[in-house]
Amino acid sequence: MAQSDELSLPKIELELLEDLSPPDQQGFLRLVRGRYRATYPDGSQSASFIYDAIDRDALDAVVIAAHFMAPNGERRVFLRSAMRPPLTMRKRSLSPLPDEACDGALWELPAGLVEIDERSPTGVVRTAQRELLEELGFEVALGTLHALGHSTFPAPGFVAERHFFFEVLVEPGARREPELDGSALEHFGAVADVPLSEALAMCRRGQIEDAKTELGLRRLAEQLG
Repeated sequence: MAQSDELSLPKIELELLEDLSPPDQQGFLRLVRGRYRATYPDGSQSASFIYDAIDRDALDAVVIAAHFMAPNGERRVFLRSAMRPPLTMRKRSLSPLPDEACDGALWELPAGLVEIDERSPTGVVRTAQRELLEELGFEVALGTLHALGHSTFPAPGFVAERHFFFEVLVEPGARREPELDGSALEHFGAVADVPLSEALAMCRRGQIEDAKTELGLRRLAEQLG
């Protein structure tokens, strides 16, 4: 077995044999269905198989940790409430732990999709700048937004979406009413600032269940030391 300092991924190549995606799909998401064949490092090949994935025009997203130092020396971070319909539709009977059912509401770090015309190193930062204003009400300069670690794939089993993480130091007194994006799901959304240590404790207690938010909070705590 390879040692941790010399890890290498096996070279497995996928060949698309046939595109079986439904034609003329409407809506925000598209089903991508393909018949594939895998070629392994020893040259052998798998039988053909069908694999389903999801695609969309604005594929990637940003996640922003906006924080400030309170007068008492406490680091605080902003969270925003979010309503997620897939969670409301999740059948309680499907959960191995029914007592952990969710009504669809989550506390999250502000996040948003990278639009087609924002697909560049600067464009991604502009996405974070725009989402910070829309979701929290902070208007900041591009140069104040800093990458918070490498991008990640949140659900690589069915979507190729990347999450780009940013942190930004904000002045709480400069916050104004969020502009929002017109979505019905953002109406009546709540904004709160909590101690970073408490936000991490909320993750441990299951009060913050959004994975990108926990990762962003942990990265912020690690960076700040």
